[in-house]
Amino acid sequence: MALDPTPFGATSSMSRVAIVKGEDAVDATLRALGAIRLEAERVLSGDRPVLIKPNYVNSKHPSTGITTDSRVIEGIVKFLKEEKINAIVIGEGSGFADTFEAFRVAGVDKVAERWNVRLVDLNKDEFIEVAPPNPLSLRKVRVAKTALESIIISVPKLKLHRIAGVTLSLKNMMGALASKGSMHTGSLSENIVDLASILRPSISVVDGMIAGEGHETSGNPVKMNLVIAGIDPVAVDAVGAGVMGISPTDVKHLVLAEKQGLGTCNLEKIAVLGEPIDKVRRRFSRSLSSRLLVHIG
Repeated sequence: MALDPTPFGATSSMSRVAIVKGEDAVDATLRALGAIRLEAERVLSGDRPVLIKPNYVNSKHPSTGITTDSRVIEGIVKFLKEEKINAIVIGEGSGFADTFEAFRVAGVDKVAERWNVRLVDLNKDEFIEVAPPNPLSLRKVRVAKTALESIIISVPKLKLHRIAGVTLSLKNMMGALASKGSMHTGSLSENIVDLASILRPSISVVDGMIAGEGHETSGNPVKMNLVIAGIDPVAVDAVGAGVMGISPTDVKHLVLAEKQGLGTCNLEKIAVLGEPIDKVRRRFSRSLSSRLLVHIG
């Protein structure tokens, strides 16, 4: 079933984000992307290849609520193929595992084989030093060439994070860095925004099939059966935060990203297609360490 393209109260200037609920992850992904097809077609136009960037911080199975579901990736690949886009790369630089082992555990290797798509370990890519424009904190950073030269589709897991509050499409760009640890020097929130000014996803597709509460690697899965998609990564992350029961204005990097002109985190300025946030919201429980960090500041 097609989603209503003009939700009640929406205006043409509002960022549009689709929330689709369903047991079939491939179908849910296709419906979410179908809802934003016109916007997606605009950002996908051009000669650059498309990089699908999932989140494989480690090699745990997606059922743990830690890593991206390969079925969501398959839905994205199918959508791109239907749009006659064949220059597709699935790339990640795992932080705590061999990237290709993470691909194998998640089943991404099989997806790539079925659809004739190339897999890339961004940890072994050529790196280029880049200076963010108008930096808040991050002066220079070494970024994977593949990411710099591609149209990026960020495919994070719907989950909480000990320091950042949430880890969604913006923070997911850390996997394209030569040194992930360097992002934790100074303000992580400011660094995330500076990185997003270099690697701003053109499309964000959040895997909320089996989400993760607690923190980013706690392995506390929550079955949500959701896929969230849009071309404004800040708006998509704001909706993702709202779905987890967190006000986007309590997520520092989303507020800073809006101030830097990277998108909107104001839910009143976001047109939600499909499922209303209130209907699918579940208040995620933070880990004790996350609560302490929030309390400390």
